[in-house]
Amino acid sequence: MSAPAPNAPAAPAELFRHGLRLLLDKDMSAFAGLWAEDGVMEFPFAPDGWPRRLEGREAVAAYLRHYPDHIDLHDFTDVRIHETTDPQTVVAELRGVGRLVATGAPFTMTYVQVLTVRDGRIASCRDYWNPLGVQEPGADFTGSAR
Repeated sequence: MSAPAPNAPAAPAELFRHGLRLLLDKDMSAFAGLWAEDGVMEFPFAPDGWPRRLEGREAVAAYLRHYPDHIDLHDFTDVRIHETTDPQTVVAELRGVGRLVATGAPFTMTYVQVLTVRDGRIASCRDYWNPLGVQEPGADFTGSAR
């Protein structure tokens, strides 16, 4: 059993909102710190060449490490968080807006995420992001060979 994330809310909806704030602050290390050591992040709609599953906090940290160098997030809009019959799971709908660092082009991405919390940390996140939003040059922060 891992200890709850320090200074992080334990309720799934609050933890989700806290994570969004960390992403906007470009604090990828603190965001990865919200994850359980064995937490999983899945991307069911990821295009070829992009990871579809990350296993463990360290894998999440490595995946996001260079995100701010490629995508400058300015805001999350249209955030709607839905409670589920499982008190540790929420479903969130949102839109991320910002710009692509390499080109200065606007960046907009829609998301639906299913987040499950265990002991105050993210145990699982299924991120149904729109792969059409990464067709712009400069959007690939994964180092993939697409």
